[in-house]
Amino acid sequence: MFSALGVRNYRLYFGGQVLSNTGAWMQRLAQDWLVLDLSGSSSMALGITVGLQFLPYLLFSLWGGTIADRIPRRRLLTITQTVMALISLVVGVLALRGDATVALVYVAAFSVGVASAFDNPGRQAFVNELVGGAGVGNAIALNSASFNLARLVGPAIAGLLIAAIGTGWVFVLTASTFAVGILTLRLVRPGDLHPVARQQGQVRLKDGLTYTWRHRNLVLAVLLALLVGALGLNYQQLMAMMARNEFGLGAEAFGLMSTALAFGALLGSLTAARRRRVSLTLVGTAALVFGTIELINGLAPTYVWMLVILPFAGFGAMTFITAVQTYLQSNAEDWVRGRVMGIFTLVFYGANVFSAPAIGWVGETWGARWAMIACAVTTLLTSSLAIAWYAWRGRRRGATARERAAAEVVAGA
Repeated sequence: MFSALGVRNYRLYFGGQVLSNTGAWMQRLAQDWLVLDLSGSSSMALGITVGLQFLPYLLFSLWGGTIADRIPRRRLLTITQTVMALISLVVGVLALRGDATVALVYVAAFSVGVASAFDNPGRQAFVNELVGGAGVGNAIALNSASFNLARLVGPAIAGLLIAAIGTGWVFVLTASTFAVGILTLRLVRPGDLHPVARQQGQVRLKDGLTYTWRHRNLVLAVLLALLVGALGLNYQQLMAMMARNEFGLGAEAFGLMSTALAFGALLGSLTAARRRRVSLTLVGTAALVFGTIELINGLAPTYVWMLVILPFAGFGAMTFITAVQTYLQSNAEDWVRGRVMGIFTLVFYGANVFSAPAIGWVGETWGARWAMIACAVTTLLTSSLAIAWYAWRGRRRGATARERAAAEVVAGA
């Protein structure tokens, strides 16, 4: 399960990124809670904030993947982590002074999104250089699990800290977590990195798009990431709306919801790290199971019932996210891996530019519960269609193979 941690470079990187990624998601929740405080609990303002943070993914993710295939990835990650630390520190100081505004949060959300659009493809592609050889599969799973676990654990910690020390101090604290991540990146030994094949000549964005389009299995995985990620996995926004507007509770309750989600995510991540092989069938099935659990969550009658169901949602979410990321990284060649993961970043996060405000509008109009139910139904329909298409394609390939075999027998006779 943890074999990749036997590599010194990966062990250092893993520890630093767990902390800095946790800080990034702490920053995200603090940002969402701050905009709710400043806007009078407006779901629309929250939706706009989330949309602004994900807009750069739409604008820059493909370029981020291209840069990750063009320059040393360790250098790229050091730059992006430094930018995010500075943004968090500035917002924290202004919040502590009482000078924070909704406009400030909007600007900070967009700026963090720009840094993340370059950071995400580079981070995912970098793991292959850290481990190499037979350990790559396990390292990919652990890397994906650590990032997505931080995505769920960070908000849980932030929710508790907001109630204890205030939003401003949470921003300042997250800046220090980025600093630790930068330090561990600098401690990675360049000489121990495994060489990866680089594209000869000019590294172009369009080559990554062409490569992905020619491999239809990658296209299907990307489409699932797009539709499930944009709606079904927008859990932090949905839980914030449920806690504040549906149940009338505060940051402490929100923190407990995130903790319950993170507990299931922990189990999901450990299961993913043990998995030797990921197929498209697993990716689609994981999305289907997660959508079912999310629907049950949306129908939960009370806050306590939702807490009980959330660990199962966390397990399902982690299983899908890790499966789709591992599948894409395992099936993309070295020279184009950064650009493939840039495409994943674009669709998985960039689509939130449109979905987050839409979810906020549904929550504002019909209530947070209906927003969660709508997201769950969309996930169920999407995953069902993907599984059906993949099964049909498999039967068609099987029929074609049998026809070819019969033709060869006839020709031989």
